[in-house]
Amino acid sequence: MNSALKLVFAGSMGAGKTTAIRAISEIEPISTEVGNSDRSEFDKDETTVAMDYGELTLPSGEKLGLYGTPGQLRFDFMWQIVATGALGIVVLIDNSRPDPLADLVRYLSVFQSHAQSGAVVVAIGRMDTHPTPNFLDYSQRLEELQLIIPIMPADVRSRADVIEVLEVLFHQIEATDHQGPDSDDWTSFIHTLSRQQ
Repeated sequence: MNSALKLVFAGSMGAGKTTAIRAISEIEPISTEVGNSDRSEFDKDETTVAMDYGELTLPSGEKLGLYGTPGQLRFDFMWQIVATGALGIVVLIDNSRPDPLADLVRYLSVFQSHAQSGAVVVAIGRMDTHPTPNFLDYSQRLEELQLIIPIMPADVRSRADVIEVLEVLFHQIEATDHQGPDSDDWTSFIHTLSRQQ
């Protein structure tokens, strides 16, 4: 079993990568946030420029690193670097952005090898305030890309929602990758996280 397990949270600026990691990390996340100088892309005060890092401990005692990629397109060279060796990737899509379907295509093309192996889950935020595109639109886009990937709504401020996203991702990993932790380890891990809520 790999001793340096890693999961990656990717998505556009403001999609909630830092928030998702903070919701579940056992340690205070390490963040590389700086003042946002690109208000044209997203109007928020700070943005991640290298990566975020959090950590969880699996029942086996192994550490699971939680990595968040920078969201700004000018830092897209970091996306593949951070994802190298990752067990799986959570792609966070912000449905309030001008073209979230284009965001989906962009991230799935960058993480194509993970997407094709089934080690990706897509979590869509802000569907309550921005109901379009809807799940059918996302499903049709995935079909066009010839990918079978779980899509689900998620409010990354909610620990329960983030845990649910991870549970779906772990089932994907179990089904496709025999080098990661076994099913009992993941199941025990999810139950432990759920009890900590």
